[in-house]
Amino acid sequence: MPEPAKKAASAFTKKPKSSEAVAGGTVVFEAETEKKDTKVKWQRDSADIVASEKYLITADGNKHSLTINSISKEDDVVYSVIAGSSKVKFELKVKEQQEKTENAAASSSASSEGQPQASHEQEAPAESQQPDTRQDLTGLFLEKPQSGEVTMGANITFIAKVGSANLIKKPAVKWFKGKWMDLASKAGKHLQLKELYDRNTKVYTFEMQIIGAKANYSGAYRCEVSSKDKFDSSSFDLAVEAPRTEEKDNILAAFKRSGDAGEDAGDLDFSALLKKREVKHEEPKEEVDVWEILKTAKPCDFEKIAFQYGITDLRGMLKRLKKMKKVEEKKSEAFLKKLDSAYSVDKGNKIKLSVEISNPDAVIKWLRNGQEIKPSAKYIFEQVGLKRIMTINRCTLADDAAYECVIGEDKCFTEVFVKEPPVLITRLLDDQHVVVGDRVEFEVEVSEEGANVKWMKDGVELTREETFKYRFKKDGRKHWLIINETTKEDIGMYYAQTNGGESKAELMVEEKELKVLQSIADLTVKASDQAMFKCEVSDEKVTGRWFKDGVEVTSGGRFKMTHIGRVHKLIIDDVKPEDEGDYTFIPDGHALSLSAKLNFLEIKIDYVPRQDPPKIHLDTTGNVVSQNTIIVVAGNKLRLDVEITGEPAPTVTWVKGDKVIDEVEGRVRVESRKDLSCFVIEGTEREDEGKYTITVVNPAGEDKAVLFVKIVDVPDPPEFVRLTAVGEDCATVVWDPPKFDGGQPVTGYLMERKKKGSQRWMKLNFEIHPETTYEATRMIEGVLYEMRVYAVNGIGVSQPSVNSRPFMPIAITSEPTHLTVDDVTDTTCTLKWRAPEKQGSGGIDGYLIEYRKEGETEWIKTHTDLIERNSFTVRGLPTGEKVNFRVRAVNIAGKSQPAILRESVTVREIVQYPKIRLPRQLRTTYMKKVGEKINLVIPFEGKPRPKVSWLKDGQELDMRKIGIRTSDFDTILFIRSAELEHTGKYELSVQIENMEDKAVVDICVVEKPGPPLLVKIMDVWGFNAALEWKPPKNSGNTEITGYTIQKADKKTMEWFTVYEHNRRTSCTVSDLVMGNEYYFRVFSENICGVSDEAGYTKNTAAIQKTGLRIKTPEYKEKDMRGSPKFTQPLVDRSVVAGYTTAITCSVRGFPKPKIQWMKNKMLIGEDPKFLMQNNQGVLTLNIRRPSPYDGGKYSCRAVNDLGEDEVECKLEVRAVPAQ
Repeated sequence: MPEPAKKAASAFTKKPKSSEAVAGGTVVFEAETEKKDTKVKWQRDSADIVASEKYLITADGNKHSLTINSISKEDDVVYSVIAGSSKVKFELKVKEQQEKTENAAASSSASSEGQPQASHEQEAPAESQQPDTRQDLTGLFLEKPQSGEVTMGANITFIAKVGSANLIKKPAVKWFKGKWMDLASKAGKHLQLKELYDRNTKVYTFEMQIIGAKANYSGAYRCEVSSKDKFDSSSFDLAVEAPRTEEKDNILAAFKRSGDAGEDAGDLDFSALLKKREVKHEEPKEEVDVWEILKTAKPCDFEKIAFQYGITDLRGMLKRLKKMKKVEEKKSEAFLKKLDSAYSVDKGNKIKLSVEISNPDAVIKWLRNGQEIKPSAKYIFEQVGLKRIMTINRCTLADDAAYECVIGEDKCFTEVFVKEPPVLITRLLDDQHVVVGDRVEFEVEVSEEGANVKWMKDGVELTREETFKYRFKKDGRKHWLIINETTKEDIGMYYAQTNGGESKAELMVEEKELKVLQSIADLTVKASDQAMFKCEVSDEKVTGRWFKDGVEVTSGGRFKMTHIGRVHKLIIDDVKPEDEGDYTFIPDGHALSLSAKLNFLEIKIDYVPRQDPPKIHLDTTGNVVSQNTIIVVAGNKLRLDVEITGEPAPTVTWVKGDKVIDEVEGRVRVESRKDLSCFVIEGTEREDEGKYTITVVNPAGEDKAVLFVKIVDVPDPPEFVRLTAVGEDCATVVWDPPKFDGGQPVTGYLMERKKKGSQRWMKLNFEIHPETTYEATRMIEGVLYEMRVYAVNGIGVSQPSVNSRPFMPIAITSEPTHLTVDDVTDTTCTLKWRAPEKQGSGGIDGYLIEYRKEGETEWIKTHTDLIERNSFTVRGLPTGEKVNFRVRAVNIAGKSQPAILRESVTVREIVQYPKIRLPRQLRTTYMKKVGEKINLVIPFEGKPRPKVSWLKDGQELDMRKIGIRTSDFDTILFIRSAELEHTGKYELSVQIENMEDKAVVDICVVEKPGPPLLVKIMDVWGFNAALEWKPPKNSGNTEITGYTIQKADKKTMEWFTVYEHNRRTSCTVSDLVMGNEYYFRVFSENICGVSDEAGYTKNTAAIQKTGLRIKTPEYKEKDMRGSPKFTQPLVDRSVVAGYTTAITCSVRGFPKPKIQWMKNKMLIGEDPKFLMQNNQGVLTLNIRRPSPYDGGKYSCRAVNDLGEDEVECKLEVRAVPAQ
C-alpha cells in the first residue's frame, strides 16, 4: 500500500461551510485568504460563476463572499472556491417552506427498529453545523463504506461506490481485515462479496455482506480501490454486540405522574420507558492463552489461529512469538551451534545459513515457511565436518521468509530479510520553458519498475491537491509530473527523488504576449465593390470579434469573416453607403483592439461624351515608403490596386525589366476591372524584388509609372556556432552573423540550449542579445548540452542555426599518476601510467605525451592525436641520449597539469634472458578430436627479440599442414583441422645468441574407435547367454573406456541396450525370454564416444522351453560380521603446493566401522581445509590448496566392536618453482 501523500498548505485561513436555506431566500458564503492579492474564483458544479443579479461576488482585501439571491431547488448543488492551487468544496441544501423538522419521538422510535446497518450511524450532527465530508473526497470513492454495529447472529452490509467516468481501466477493489488479511480468500458461507455496475450513471457498486456475525468479527476493516495509476483507500470499523431481550410493555402504562393526587397531578415520569435488561448469569469460562496455543502450533496454522482469536496484526504476533521462544530456548542436544536470529542480504546476492550439529550421521531438514526445501540449483546443501550449510543463490523478494532447521524433534529458527537495491535514475529531467497557461510534463525514467518516486519543488514535496494542478503518472519505469495551466507561481527548480539519487530541472514561465504583425488599414471603395479588412497576429489560436461603430458584426449575407492561421479577415461584398463607418477587431482574451475606417466613394456619371488622356493614380499610403518603393515581407501577398482614368478606357501593360506580365492566373498575375488594374503576387519571394513599370495608353495619350518592389524577410540562421570556453557550470558560445540579413539590419540574437538526447529546448535570454558572444550559466556539471542561435531583425526571427558540438560543463582533471617506464630499446621507450585521481563528470578524452632531451627546454609532442590507452611506446628516439618524459590528461575543459618522470631515461637496449611461459593446460597431454581446430598461444620473454623455432618428434614442421605465427612476445601454432598424423611431441625453442630456453608440448589427436572383433556366443543356459569378443583394431588413438552390449529378438529385430560402459571383453546376458532366439551386437567406446559401427554375432542364442521345477535350496545364514580390513591401502603421493589434492583408500567391515583420519598421529578435527567423505566404504580425504606445511604422514583408522585396522601414507608437498 503506498504511503499517504502529505497535505499541502492551504491558501485559505477561513473556508466556506455547507449551509441550508429555504427556497426563495438568500444565502451568503464567506472565505478569507492568507494573502490580500490572491485571486479567488467561485464555481457551481465545476463551472465558473459570473457576477449577476442572482450571484453577487464581493472582495475586500483578503475577505471574499458569494451571495445567492432568490434561491430555488435548482441551486441545491455543490459549490467550490479556488485560490491558487487550493480548492474548497461546500454544499447548499434547499428546503421547501412547508418542510419541517422531523418529530424527535419518531426519530427515537425509528432508531430502535431493524438491524443495524453500516450506513446508519449514531445521530450525526446537523448539516448546517458541519459540512458533508463525502463531498471533500479527492480520490476514487463516490461513497465510502461507513462504520457500523450489528447484533451477534445478524447480517450487515458495507457498500462502496466508485465512479468510472474518468477511469481508463475498470477499478479493482480489495477488502481487508486488520492490516494484512485479504478477505477475498475468506469468502463463503459467512462472507459474500458482490459487484454491480450501472451503465447510465457509470457507477460501480461494491458490497461486502457479513452473514451471521460472530463476536470475533469485530475490528478494523479497510477497502482499497485502484485503477491503473490511481489509488484510494477507506477504513471503517465493525462492532458486534451481544443480543438484547426486550419486554413488550404497555407504552401507555409507562406514562405515570409522580405524587398521590390522581391522574392529573404531579410531573410526568418517563422512567418506565427505559429498557429493562435481564442480568445474565453466565458461567465463568475457562480463559484460553492463545500464546500457549501458538507456541505449540505449526507455522502453517498461525493465520487460522489468529483469525479465530481476533488477532489482526500478524507481523506483530510473529515478532512477539519469536521473543517468547528466545526466552524459553533451552540447550539443544542435536545442535552445537544454531542459526542466528536473523540474516540480511541484498537482492540478487547469495546467502549461507550454517548450523553445527553434534551427530555427523543425523538426518537434517531445512524448511521455508513450514515447507521442506529440496536441493536444487537455487538451494545448495553442503556439509563440512559437523557443519551443515544451506546456500540460497540469487535471492529475490520471495526469499524474504522464516527458515528453520530440523533434526528429529529439535529445531532452530531464523528470518532472512532481502534488501532491495537502490533505485537509480536512468533518464534525467529536462528543463522546460513555456508561457502562461501551457501544460508542462516532466518525465523521468528509473531502473526498477514500480519504484517510488517523490516529486519536489524548491525543497517542498508536491501532492495531488483538490484542484488537480499536479498530476502524477507512471508507466513501467517511466514517471511523469504534469502541471495543468502553468502560472508565474510555478517558476522554480523541480526535483525527482528516489532512494538511489535525484534529478532536477528548471521551469521558466513567461507572460503570453500577443503581437500585431499586420494591422488593418483604412479603405475607400465605390458602390458595388468589395471591401476587405485584414490583420495578422502572432498566435494562431487566438480568435476575435469584429465591430462596426461599437456594434458587433455577425457573419451572414454580404458580411463574411474568416480566420486562417494568424490572419483574420472581414469581407464586405457589394458595398453600400450605409456600410461606411469605423470597423474594429478585438482579439478574445487580450486588451488590444485594431481599428480602421471604411470610406464610401460616390461616382457621378457625366453623360457628356468626352475624350480624356489616361492617368495613373498611385496610392502612396501603406507600405509605400517613398514615391516609387514598396516594401513587402517575404511570404506575404502583394496586391497593388492602381486606379486608372481616361476616356475611352485605356489599355494597361505591366513590365518587369524586359518581360511583359500578362498572366491572369497564377502566382504572379494581373487582374483588370473597370477603372482599376490590380497587380497580384501570391507568396512573395526574394526573386520578385525589382523594378516594375505600368503603362496606360488610349487614343488621347499615354501615361507611365515606375515602382520598385523591395522584398524583406527574416534573416538567415547564424553560422559556425562554437564553444570557446567551458567551466564547471558555464560555457561561452560564439557565432558568426548570418550571410543575409533579410533586407533589414539584424537587431540581436536569441539563444537556446538543451540536454543531448532530449527534444526540449530552453531559452537562455528573453531580451535580444546584440553581440555575437554569450556566456551561458546555471548548467549541471557532467551533463552534455547543445546550443543553437536565432537571428532577429525587424521582420522576425530566423530559423535556428546548426546545433553546436555537444559540450559538457566540467573542470580540468588532475594530473595522471604513477608514471613509470615499462620498456626501453635502442630507439623506443614504453611508458605506463594510471588515470588521474580527480576526473570530474566528463571523464577523460585522452592523453598527450611529450619528451625533451636532458638540458633542453623545448618539449616535443610524440603524436598529434590523443592516446586513449594508459600506455604508449615512443618511437624514433636518439640512441644513447638521456630523455625526459611527461604526460597530460585532456578533456573538453582543457589540458591537466603534467605528470613528469623524476629521472631521465637513457635510450639503450636491455638484454633479457629468454624464457618460455608455457600455459598450464599444455604442461600435460593436450588432446583434441579429429576435425577440431588446434590453436596454441605460447608467450615468451627475451630481449632483443629472440629466434623462435618448432620441431615435431625431432623433425621440422610441414608448413603446408601446420601454421606458425610469431610476434615479439608470443608464438602461435595453428592447425585448421586436426588429423591422427598430427599426434606427437612438439618442441619449442627460444634462442638469443648463446642463451636458449625449450619447452615440449605433447599433442594427442583422437577419434571414435572401430567395432569390436570376433563377437561370439560362448554358452547358452537357462535364460542366460555368455558373450566374448576382442578389442577393436582401431582404438581411436586412445584407451578403450568400455563397451555397449545390445540384444535383438529374431522375430522383431528391435535392438535394446543390455549393458553400458562394460569394461571387460566378455559379459553374461540374463533375463532372456524362453522360446525366443536372440542376436547380439557390441559397440566400443572411448573418450570421443561410441563407435559408429558394431560387432555382430553370426549365430543366435536360442532359449529352449523346458519343464521347470522349483527346488528351494537350503541356505545357511552366513555370519557377515567381521573386523575392519582395508581392501585398498593409502598410496604415497607428491603434489604441487596450491593445487587441491586427495588421498583415497577403501575398507570393509560389519558393523559399519567408525573412520578417523590422522596427520602425524594427530586426529584431524573440523578444519575447513580438510573434507572427509565416505561413499560405500571408499574413503577420501580432500586437502584444499595444500602448502609445504601440510606435508607429512597421513593415516586412516577404522574401528568397530570386533577390532580395528589402520593404513598410512606419506604426502610430500612441493613448492611452486620460482619463475
